[in-house]
This record gives sequence, structure tokens and C-alpha cells, in this order.
Amino acid sequence: MASPTRKPRLAVWKFASCDGCQLSLLDCEDELLAVAGALDIAYFMEATRGRIEGRYDLSLVEGSITTAHDAERIREVRRRSRRLVTIGACATAGGIQGLRNFADVAEYAAAVYARPDYIATLATSTPIAEHVPVDFELRGCPISKRQLLEVVSAFLAGRRPVTPAHSVCVECKLRGTVCVMVAHGTACLGPVTHAGCGALCPAYDRGCYGCFGPKETPNPASLSGRLAALGMDGGQLGRVYRSFNANAPEFRQESQRHGRQDEPQDDQG
Repeated sequence: MASPTRKPRLAVWKFASCDGCQLSLLDCEDELLAVAGALDIAYFMEATRGRIEGRYDLSLVEGSITTAHDAERIREVRRRSRRLVTIGACATAGGIQGLRNFADVAEYAAAVYARPDYIATLATSTPIAEHVPVDFELRGCPISKRQLLEVVSAFLAGRRPVTPAHSVCVECKLRGTVCVMVAHGTACLGPVTHAGCGALCPAYDRGCYGCFGPKETPNPASLSGRLAALGMDGGQLGRVYRSFNANAPEFRQESQRHGRQDEPQDDQG
């Protein structure tokens, strides 16, 4: 922890991402005043251009690694951080940009940019944990501000954060939401998705999109069997797992099981 003479220093870093998870901290509104009172916000470009140089007691990292420069920069962030917590689907699983991992990134660049030869990027989008040691991962797209406050509070108290390991299905039960898959035959990733959103989509009669990534010990193969019984074909099953957390190992392997044969396969799967 920081010395008794100063407050702990907080740094918030951005890599390849949309900034949504950083905005979750600013969205804490009244609670943000308490956070600012307990910590020195030493680096947070989304909120202020001011910065305190040196080492940081807690670094929150948003975004995935998609360039050689960022691969080098995250190692420097890790070196200067006593604790490093990744926040959001980009930082924990590679994000929506992880879809490049299933395709030829050069073809994407040629389709988007007038001068693709100016673009310097890696062939893959990878989570922070594939590059440096990470002390805790906070899932979500975007993250839950309640869970973010828990992470910061846990750091200040010197304990490990407590976030749910169960699925979105449990959250549906807690709020009294009827199962959309059982009642309406709606495709839903809730049974294999980490809780944290409060089962928002099922509460509005929509299936879960898997924003918070795979829960602990998921069984996507079993869910795929149920989705197939609802009428999904192989192509649809391959795509349903490819959204915000497409590169999360459990979702990646299940999507590849139903994907095209000419796609790059997971060596671990």
C-alpha cells in the first residue's frame, strides 16, 4: 500500500477500445467523490490532462493489444504499477476487434483504408493477460460501475474483490424474469455468460448477447445443442459466440467447432 503520508495513486490506461469502461468510472457520479477523496487520480486522460509521474499503486487498464507499440507500452505500465486490474471485454478477452483473429487482417485493412500500407498493426487482438501478469480481471462490455467500485474498495481495504462467478440465469431468477429461451424459444447466451449486467436483455424479452464473457466452468457445447434444437444451423452457431468476447477461450473454441474449415483453428482447442 502507499505510505501513510500520501493517498494511493490511481492510474487509468487506454489501449484499443471505445473508452466505455473508463466512462463507467466517471458514471459513478456521487460515488466518484468518495473515490477521489480516497485516491490520488494520478493519470486518467479521459478525465484530465494533468498527470503525476512515477509509480502507481493501482492501474486500471482498458483495451486490447493490437499493435507492437502497445505491446511494449503495456510492459511499461506493468513495471510502474503495484497492482494492475484489467477492465472490460477488450482488456480481458480481446474485444470486438478480436474478430480479426478469425480472418486475414490484411484483407480488412485493404477494405477499410485507402492506403493500407500506412497501417501498422498486429494480426491479432489479444487480452492484456497474454502480455503481462494481471492481478484481477473485471468482465463486461461495458463493465458494471457497481463492480468497479467493489474492485477499488477491495484495493483500499487490502482484500481480493468479490464479484459473482455464476451465470446470467441466476440474475434472471433473482429479478423474477421468465426464461426467454424456455418461454419463447429465444436464443440466449445467459447459461454460459458471467453475471454482472443484472440480466438486462432478458428483462426486455431479448436473449443475452454474452457481454460479460464466459462464466466460470461454462458448458457452451451443451448450450449449442439447445440452440440447434431451436433451429440454429452451424453457421449461426459459429457466429453467436463471436461478439464482444469472441476471443475468450471458451467462446472461441465453441465458435470454431461450428466454423468454416478454412478458418485458422485454435491450437489449444
